[in-house]
Amino acid sequence: MIATVEAPNGGYRYMPGVFQYSCGVGALPGFTLERVRFSKVVPLKEGFAKIAEIIKAAGRPLTSFAACELRSPAPFTEQGFIDFNEIYIKTLQDWGIMKGRENPIARSNVCPKIDPPSEPGFYAFSFTTVAPDAPPSFVIAGSGEATEGKGNYRDHTVRFGDTSPSGMLEKAKFVLDEMERRMSAFSGNWRQTTGAQLYTVQDVYALLESELGRRGVFHSGLTWHFNRPPIEGLEYEMDCRCVHTERVVEV
Repeated sequence: MIATVEAPNGGYRYMPGVFQYSCGVGALPGFTLERVRFSKVVPLKEGFAKIAEIIKAAGRPLTSFAACELRSPAPFTEQGFIDFNEIYIKTLQDWGIMKGRENPIARSNVCPKIDPPSEPGFYAFSFTTVAPDAPPSFVIAGSGEATEGKGNYRDHTVRFGDTSPSGMLEKAKFVLDEMERRMSAFSGNWRQTTGAQLYTVQDVYALLESELGRRGVFHSGLTWHFNRPPIEGLEYEMDCRCVHTERVVEV
């Protein structure tokens, strides 16, 4: 099994990733992950404040913050993405979640093509609550068709710039393999997922049945967001989760 690390005072363990996010999180025994979706995207600073309010109201420490789903106006340049992440992780450091450059928070950050937000913000987040008899729960971070942690994305992207049917199939296979690898760190698979999300503006209808269906992605259905991945040049991203309690908060 892939090694995971327990997040201090978090109620979860995580699969280490890159400095901006972990590959995924899984609740520890005696805890469960809950997902909260906002009724509209909340700008970053305001979103962190609302997340803190919700977590505290549940009687949990800020260190129970475990995963989030972001929305941004448009794909970043590679340097722009680095600059954004340095801003984002500052709050995690202030909350005592992130020490040094290892980040336990699982994350997706994608860019709606239709009605994008004017600035980066929160779409949803997940945190742990005490639940002695809860079944296992996990949240897998978003992954596009590039190997992470290599210094840049462009040189490590599957079929960079190729949105042909064969190009998109190869991109999808890479991402699906990565989803399955990350789930395996928490003894998870598609049969356990309660939600799977796809982010692309390309035509991938032809591979939905042949690739996603064959693997079992549709166990609980698939939510296709007409969004782009966060880095210029990426075309296909997914995330998934096994979360048994979800709610929508009006903002």
